[in-house]
Amino acid sequence: MRLVLLAVAVAVLVVFLLPLLRRLAAPAARPPRALADELVKDPVCQTYVVKSRAVTRASAGGTRYFCSAECARRFTGD
Repeated sequence: MRLVLLAVAVAVLVVFLLPLLRRLAAPAARPPRALADELVKDPVCQTYVVKSRAVTRASAGGTRYFCSAECARRFTGD
């Protein structure tokens, strides 16, 4: 009789508690995903812009990236 009760108790633990413990367990850590595009900082208004959508201007220090044509104009003084 005790063996039957022990078997039932083990079955209950396996059927009910094991799935609960699996759900509560932390998911496996994944490596961070790479960004599809880089963010660049506008030197005029200090906002960040997606590099592929930014307005660009060449300068002595390299390429500058702006959020809009207005910021690019203000930077160059036109």
